[in-house]
Amino acid sequence: MKKKRIYRVKTQYIFKGIFEVLADSKENAQQKVLQDCGLVMGGSIHSTLPDEEINWAFSTHPEVKATRITIQKE
Repeated sequence: MKKKRIYRVKTQYIFKGIFEVLADSKENAQQKVLQDCGLVMGGSIHSTLPDEEINWAFSTHPEVKATRITIQKE
């Protein structure tokens, strides 16, 4: 029987989507998204901006990448 080991799998979950933001410039729109919008694992996309200033469209299924696999030292 082959001995089992613990493997570390470096993984990325990539959610892609669009925020539509009411702003007075590109820079202001970017600042609002970076400061006032986010996503938490186990939660949902959220924003602290008023509903009339923000809208979003994101897939609920991320792209998944396993980029590096190493054996855990024993």
